[in-house]
Amino acid sequence: MSEHPPGGIHVRASGPDDLAAIQAIYAKHVLTGLGSFEEAPPDAAEMARRRAAVIGLGLPWLVAERNGRLLGYCYAHPYHTRSAYRFTLEDAIYIDPEARRGGVGRALLGSLLDETARLGYRHMIAVIGDSGNAGSIALHARAGFRMVGTLEAVGFKFGRWVDVVLMQRDLGPQASAEA
Repeated sequence: MSEHPPGGIHVRASGPDDLAAIQAIYAKHVLTGLGSFEEAPPDAAEMARRRAAVIGLGLPWLVAERNGRLLGYCYAHPYHTRSAYRFTLEDAIYIDPEARRGGVGRALLGSLLDETARLGYRHMIAVIGDSGNAGSIALHARAGFRMVGTLEAVGFKFGRWVDVVLMQRDLGPQASAEA
């Protein structure tokens, strides 16, 4: 996956044994953050179903670890289900709060972009909860995403209205409109 990951981070395909750590990381985000608009964390069985659905489409679900500790995960899924969107994906990335700012997000997102480009997809869309989510916005910008819009106050979580930031990145030369 990531040829030169920072700080000994190893990015690899996820496996069933990773689900407990994946569920725990996501639960923290659901309960304390605005990156996900879910309000109740799904259990491990639901996370296993979601992972199986992504992998069943031939799409990557990756994890990052250091010294055997899972630090974060990411995956790509269809941006929308209608057939005209079939070459466009959306990314999802969640980092253990204790591992933030250590290169985990960069390693995961870089590997995800490389893999989905190799699969022949044209675009990756980032749908980022909370226009104040500076970390995710900066991560995506450093990975070559450009800002394409903000949906204002479309979510309501933790007693307040929350924006969604949309960012987009071409996945390779096949992304031009002429193809």
